[in-house]
Amino acid sequence: MKTSKLIRTFILLFSFLSSAALASEKSRKPNIIFFLVDDLGWSDVGCYGSTFHETPNIDQLADEGIRFDNAYSTCHVCSPSRASILTGKYPARIDLTEWLGGRPERNYEKLHSAKKLMSLPDEEITLAETLKKYGYSTANYGKAHLRKDPKTYGFDEAIVGWVRSYYYPFSGQYTKTLPSKKGDYYTDKLTDAALDFIERKKDQPFFVHMEHFAVHDPIQGRKDLVEKYQKKLKSMPKIDGPDYILEPNPDAVALSKKEIKKLEKDDNLKTHQDNRVWWVKQKQDNVEFAGMLEATDESLGRIRAKLDELGLSKNTIIIFTADNGGMSASNQYYGVNHNEKQLNSRFASSNLPLRGAKGWNYEGGIRVPLIVHWPGQTKPQTMSHSIVTGTDFYPTIMEMLNIPKLPEQHVDGKSFVNALKGKTHDRGAIYWHFPHYSNHGYQSPGGAIRLGNYKLLEYYENGTVQLFDLHNDPGEQNDLSKSKPEISKNLLSMLHDWRKNVGAKMPQVKAAHNSLRN
Repeated sequence: MKTSKLIRTFILLFSFLSSAALASEKSRKPNIIFFLVDDLGWSDVGCYGSTFHETPNIDQLADEGIRFDNAYSTCHVCSPSRASILTGKYPARIDLTEWLGGRPERNYEKLHSAKKLMSLPDEEITLAETLKKYGYSTANYGKAHLRKDPKTYGFDEAIVGWVRSYYYPFSGQYTKTLPSKKGDYYTDKLTDAALDFIERKKDQPFFVHMEHFAVHDPIQGRKDLVEKYQKKLKSMPKIDGPDYILEPNPDAVALSKKEIKKLEKDDNLKTHQDNRVWWVKQKQDNVEFAGMLEATDESLGRIRAKLDELGLSKNTIIIFTADNGGMSASNQYYGVNHNEKQLNSRFASSNLPLRGAKGWNYEGGIRVPLIVHWPGQTKPQTMSHSIVTGTDFYPTIMEMLNIPKLPEQHVDGKSFVNALKGKTHDRGAIYWHFPHYSNHGYQSPGGAIRLGNYKLLEYYENGTVQLFDLHNDPGEQNDLSKSKPEISKNLLSMLHDWRKNVGAKMPQVKAAHNSLRN
């Protein structure tokens, strides 16, 4: 009899404690893992079409969540796009329009770069600061690249810096912050630090801004994975087509196919500079890059395994994306008459079927992978065609957490919670403004607008305009600016009005060159 009463008491107590734990879990706000990969191209990931790169953990996340095929960064280089994620504002609005700190001007350039800020403005109320206000522990790992200690804009902990080598020693910045030894690989060690934070903060809501330096150059894969891809490449049939093509500057003097062919044979810095052409990689066959990417994929898998271990998976939102498009064009000019090792160190991957690369306003420079796993809210194995951009994360996360929005802060952002729930989401127009010359091509400074299926690009040297129908021509090969003048006129007017509205700074004409067209 006594035994029976004890058993009943134990059952009641267990039931009470389980209910209390469940209630506590339900009342606790979800954790957030914002997994940001540097220079990851839209087509680099398996679930976005890559057959050479293996990304099982990213693919699993897509299978369990929602994948977007029209997601964009707000800039084709890193610092501005990262600032947009944290502020909810376009780079042009806060004058942080170039990577920090940019590069010197060159003689062939007709324009002086627009003035820009050199760090994240103090007055911005960042996403991290807002989450911290609502009880979140916040941490930032990897490549912040905003010229400030992340602890000054809302992160409790931060291990950030530049990478000179993915193998120890990584750079002087990590000597004290990321204890390591010979043979350690940077991506793995950075993940170790994030796992430690998650373990320590498991009993309160946390925000981990996982800004992997990978897959940015130096393109240096983990050795075991590089060996794996070397074997894989040898076993594959040869990929048809050219390894590289020359892309001209559409704002320069038009070149015939015959002239392009001649320039392909004359692979010379001055000749290519004078003609404003740049090599772009056409194949995904870089074993070093593939090894880097799979190590990054493993990082995501390790973080998800830790969440499972701690019983946090069902209460953790994971957002996976990139800061800009893939580096299919080299950082600074390098020809292609070099050995395979040198080429692999300079050209990361191919962005096909998209055109262009990091540093350009073509889709290859600005369209990025985006996967969101929101337990209990996103339907597994879902594809969304909704258009979203980097300013939209701030208000979206606020709505996901049921936290009051800050419309005066994330003024350029539009929540895409409806899209996450499988509902209609009409974003309206999205914009780009880059009043500088890029490291990754001889492209003119320029801007762009996308509205619906149409995208217009404007170049600031000579006022050249291009119009593309992205639904029928995602590779941006068929310029419609002449055949659809009314659409071009309307989008160009909207782009100019937007620049005025946000106070966008424009490049200025050098004294030795013709006037800039407005």
